[in-house]
Amino acid sequence: MKEIISSNIKIKTVNLSFNYGRLSVLKDISVEFPECSISAIVGPSGKGKSTFLMIFNRLWETIPGARMEGEAFIRLKNKWINIYDRSVSLPDLRRSVGTVFQTPNPLPMSIFKNISFPLKLSGVKEKQIVDKKVESALKQAFLWEEVKDRLNEDARSLSGGQQQRLCIARSLILDPEILLLDEPTSFLDAESGRIIEDLLLSIKERCTILLISHYMDQIRRIADQVETFE
Repeated sequence: MKEIISSNIKIKTVNLSFNYGRLSVLKDISVEFPECSISAIVGPSGKGKSTFLMIFNRLWETIPGARMEGEAFIRLKNKWINIYDRSVSLPDLRRSVGTVFQTPNPLPMSIFKNISFPLKLSGVKEKQIVDKKVESALKQAFLWEEVKDRLNEDARSLSGGQQQRLCIARSLILDPEILLLDEPTSFLDAESGRIIEDLLLSIKERCTILLISHYMDQIRRIADQVETFE
């Protein structure tokens, strides 16, 4: 990608447009996001913010009638890749680009198995490695002290805020370079939301974050860059 010359850029789109059938939701979006930062995407409902996030993990590809035009690039291991190049492995992409949704979605299994599930899918089986990574991910998500004696309990027994942090930990266990969050605090109380804000600030130096939020106070507290979709 010769046109990208800034060494601190992590994500870039060029003339990106997106349609659901005849409905245009994104039009000619060209934007750059720096690494080691929290970039917030704001704007009214229905302006394509969630769709924009799906560009980077390719989740939209399962939606009938959806169509993307333009280009989307990310820098992984200091190498620029076109996300939609045929050579890009989708499993590898999704290991490098973690996703956290608006509503917590713990799997119907124990806390430990929830966190370690991505490792299982990736073929990591050695107990010592799995245990170490689970503890590290839970610590990064500010959850270890609350659940270290409850790892065999059903993850659905956790509070809403704890469940969302568990989902963040599950995304972090594969050491993604990019983390996408779609309104991760919208269903949480103020205290739980602030905990998530603090943990995002603590991980941004090793994981570039794209965040959708409708809370302007939150954006002022944690965002390094703000892009408005209108």
